[in-house]
Amino acid sequence: MKLAQIIHQNQHFLAEVSEEKVYPLDFKGDMIDLIQWENPLPAKQSTGINIDDVEFLPPVSRPSKIIAIGLNYRDHASETNIQIPESPVVFTKFSNSLIGHNKAVCWQKHITQQVDYEAELAIIIKKEMYHCSPENIYPNIWGYTCANDISARDLQFGDGQWVRGKSLNTFCPLGPWLVLADAVPDPHALDIQCLVNGTIMQKSNTSQMIFPIPELISFLSDHFTLYPGDVILTGTPSGVGAFRYPPIFLKHGDRMVVDIESIGQLHNDCQIKE
Repeated sequence: MKLAQIIHQNQHFLAEVSEEKVYPLDFKGDMIDLIQWENPLPAKQSTGINIDDVEFLPPVSRPSKIIAIGLNYRDHASETNIQIPESPVVFTKFSNSLIGHNKAVCWQKHITQQVDYEAELAIIIKKEMYHCSPENIYPNIWGYTCANDISARDLQFGDGQWVRGKSLNTFCPLGPWLVLADAVPDPHALDIQCLVNGTIMQKSNTSQMIFPIPELISFLSDHFTLYPGDVILTGTPSGVGAFRYPPIFLKHGDRMVVDIESIGQLHNDCQIKE
C-alpha cells in the first residue's frame, strides 16, 4: 500500500495512492499521527482524485530527526577512493530541507556553486526504539520512500563536516509517497537510479549496501532514541556528480528523477535564485 500526504483544493489529506488516483483517508491528522494511531488503517473514500490534480507534501513533514548515512554503497566508496568504513558514517539533515514531489530544489549562487544529486532509499520509523537488536528491526519500520540527498559539495568539503552543505532549504526531497513495509519483502533487492534531464547518472541496487538495514538501524538505536516518523536516508550509490571527471554539478532548470524499484519516482527541478 502507498500512502501520501497531499493538498487538494487547499485542504490537507492523508491518502492511499492506487492506479493514478489518490483516495483520501477518513482520518484527521498527519502521517506521524497515523503511525502512532493504534488501530487498523482508516477507511478510504470511494471516489478517487486524479493524481495530477493534487500537490504532494513529503510523506512525513515533522520528523524529530532526519538521519543520513555516508559511504554506505560499495560502488560509491570505490568511486571516492575511500576505504570502506568499519561502522556507519552518520550525519543529519535539518527538517527545513524537506520538500515533496515536483517541488523545486533552490539555492543561491553566492552560497553554493557545486550542488549535487544523491538518490537514496529512505526508511520511515514506526515505533520508538532504543538499543534495538537487528533481529527486531523490521517490525519497527513503517515504510520506505524515495529521497534525494541534495548536497552543496563546496560547503560540505570546505567545512570539513557535512551538516551545512546537506541542510540548505529544499535539500531533502522526499516522496512522492511511502510504501508500507510489508509491501516490500526485501528492501535489499531494489534497483535504484537517478536521472538528470533524462540521462541516467546513478544506477545500482540496494544489495550494494555495506551496512544492511537491520544492522544500520540497530547501530543508530544504540546511540540515540528513534521515534515514530523519523527518517533515515540509507546512502547513495556511485555516479554522483562530484566524483565524475570532470565533475558535473546541477544547473538552473535541471530535472532530477530518483527511481527506486517497487517504491516509485521522485521528480524535482532545480532553481537558482539571485
